[in-house]
Amino acid sequence: MAEMSDSNLKKPTIIQQAVASCCGAIITSLFVTPFDVIKTRLQAQSNPFPKGKCFVYSNGLMDHICVCENENSKAWYKKPGHFKGTLDAFVKIIQIEGIKSLWSGLPPTLIMALPTTIVYFTCYDQLCEALRYRLGKDDERIPVLAGSLSRFGSVTVVSPLELIRTRMQYRQFSYKQLYLCVSTKVAAGGWFSLWGGWSSTILRDIPFSAMYWYNYERFKKMMCKEVGAHEPTFFIAFTSGAASGSIAAVITQPLDVVKTHRQTKLWESETLKIPQRDCTSTWAVMRKIVARNGITGLFAGVIPRLFKVAPACAIMISTYEYGKSFFSHLNEKIIEHP
Repeated sequence: MAEMSDSNLKKPTIIQQAVASCCGAIITSLFVTPFDVIKTRLQAQSNPFPKGKCFVYSNGLMDHICVCENENSKAWYKKPGHFKGTLDAFVKIIQIEGIKSLWSGLPPTLIMALPTTIVYFTCYDQLCEALRYRLGKDDERIPVLAGSLSRFGSVTVVSPLELIRTRMQYRQFSYKQLYLCVSTKVAAGGWFSLWGGWSSTILRDIPFSAMYWYNYERFKKMMCKEVGAHEPTFFIAFTSGAASGSIAAVITQPLDVVKTHRQTKLWESETLKIPQRDCTSTWAVMRKIVARNGITGLFAGVIPRLFKVAPACAIMISTYEYGKSFFSHLNEKIIEHP
């Protein structure tokens, strides 16, 4: 009984889990943002974004609706460039604009990624503990249930922030104007109107999370057994995270394509007052994409998504596991030497 009590005391607290997930989100964002800045610049150069439209910018951690160039825009992707390729873009951006430009997409990423990641990872660990108590330590349903529920919670909590952030990005609102904008929207459509686009995000993110955590826990357990480790090393967590993230990304790609389509249409309808003539149900959008581009249309962009999701998942989970391990050893030292 005393051993069990000591073991529980050594485990990271909720605050420590939140700190570990926060560090993971920051490190992941710092690493992936430069690659996405370059990718988006190259894309804008070869296929310019039409004014007044929007696109979904994703860095593997978060999706952001970005407004295409307009007279008030200060967007990081609008600067012209004549780049021959990735390396050329990397060198020229540093030479002409300075190294800081490679992280010019970082603030909107951190604004959204930090609260989402903290809620998501902390809830996952807490739910796993509760489910192990009820279902048994080795029940394979635990990562699926915990992953799905924690993602549902994090998306629901942060969804209104995304709507407010996109409003601020499109026009330079003062806080008073923003308050009026949000209160008018609530008065017209009720509080639930702040969760516009929530359903399409949930339809993609819950299956992704269920598959990701199920495969991650399995790969982690297999690799730990293979090398005889009691807890995952940085390499084990990194490899398991990359593999499970890749599998989940490929399988959920059709849902990601539908989500992007619905989210941009909804944003343009609400903000730019472009009338919605398109069907908005998931299956209707899927049928339209298949009719227009065939089955391969549902997997459009799967390679770029893999290049973002795999390293982002690997860096995030390995940093998070390392953080938890650090706090666990710190708690152990505190117990042994109070």
